[in-house]
Amino acid sequence: MLYRPEDFEPLTDEPWDEERVRTGIREIVADTDAALRGPKLLWPAEDWDRWRATSPLKDLYCGAAGVLWALADLREHGHAETGLDLGDLALRVLERHRARPDVGSWTDLPEPRESALLAGETGILLVAYRLAPAAELAETLHVRVRENIHNEADEIMWGAPGTLIAARLMLGWTREPRWRAAWDESADAVLARREPDGQWTQRLHGHTTRYLGPVHGLVGNVQALAPLLDLKRRSALVRRTTAILERAAFVEDGLANWPSEERERLENARGEIPLQWCHGAPGILCAEAPYLDEALVLAGAELTWRAGAHRDAKGAGICHGTAGNEYALLHALERTGDQRWLERARRFAVHALAQVRRQRAARGRGRYSLFTGDPGVALYLQSCLDARAAFPVLDA
Repeated sequence: MLYRPEDFEPLTDEPWDEERVRTGIREIVADTDAALRGPKLLWPAEDWDRWRATSPLKDLYCGAAGVLWALADLREHGHAETGLDLGDLALRVLERHRARPDVGSWTDLPEPRESALLAGETGILLVAYRLAPAAELAETLHVRVRENIHNEADEIMWGAPGTLIAARLMLGWTREPRWRAAWDESADAVLARREPDGQWTQRLHGHTTRYLGPVHGLVGNVQALAPLLDLKRRSALVRRTTAILERAAFVEDGLANWPSEERERLENARGEIPLQWCHGAPGILCAEAPYLDEALVLAGAELTWRAGAHRDAKGAGICHGTAGNEYALLHALERTGDQRWLERARRFAVHALAQVRRQRAARGRGRYSLFTGDPGVALYLQSCLDARAAFPVLDA
């Protein structure tokens, strides 16, 4: 068994309608604007999102910085216009974070915790610079990137692979050589910690793991390294990584999935079989579709399509929900040029929008985060309109 059918629901029969999807994006943005409780309270957080964290949430993963990233992206691509002053809000979010960090009371985080891209100050600084560029923000962000070089997490959320992404974005925005130097310094360190078999070990929350997926593991590190790595090292890295993924894949009847870690069983320690962006085939394809054998890309995408949409327990978001799975279909489109994958991705998009509306009605408000909430779904709807596989932040 490659996934658990009981964890999924059939896709809606509602057809793709471009104008209705555009209306849905504007609806999410309007709801997000209206839900802002002010520069101190920011947005209300779901229980799952604020687990062990200080409310209001400020980070890039499921806090206010991620919401601002999504609103800015939708505005820049012409899909929705927020009524909020994003630059001013970004600076206030940074101020609030410094006064009361989201995870300030945690004791089992990889250090330096403030350098984390998705859960620390680095991501908030990155959003603030994007929306209200200033030399002081760039200086502090540069310090955060360089001090994270030896972080033992070795993954995107907390470790140096995440700050590689921040350095690459800052290099693109500023063209300053110091960002290329910071990127090179971090990349050399990350590559030096790669083990002889081609994988990395992550030390997170008191546990040692070797994940395969994009947010905490192998393919995320490769995705962070590949864009700026020299051709010789990139080719060697990709060759070794694809060999690992080919060996780790579970393939049945033309379908494929991957476990969280390379092992003999697909089930994780909780008895689950993940099929989502953070763990499983969708995330593997989002990071590695350009390099994997095309038969494996198609097998993973076909499994994702046949499984259908995540039920409301996982929701519609991009990390472990319906919209995150859909990005795999857009990557299959980019790899093959087969328009069938765009049609399927858009079918998922219609379903995800319906999920957002259903869950908003059930809880009486939206879910305001980039990776787990409605703004992230809006970015997926945007990707379907534009027919491009642009996963937020990582593919920026």
